Amino acid sequence: MSDDTAVQARRREIASEHLLFKLIEYVEQRHPGLLDYLEGSLDHLGDPARDETKDDEAVRGIARRMITGARAEVAE
Repeated sequence: MSDDTAVQARRREIASEHLLFKLIEYVEQRHPGLLDYLEGSLDHLGDPARDETKDDEAVRGIARRMITGARAEVAE
């Protein structure tokens, strides 16, 4: 992957995470229970890598931190 491609991918990831996070907050404020539902789904979340970088628990950890952050934002 070229440097420009990597930069564009990083920017898309940052933008996507921001929009998803805000969407989660918005829905949770209007329909409480979404965060509980998402948290309950984490056992099914995994890393699709097929090499030594595969780490299902690291992926779940990121999701848990996002849920924790969303809970804090909704509580404010």
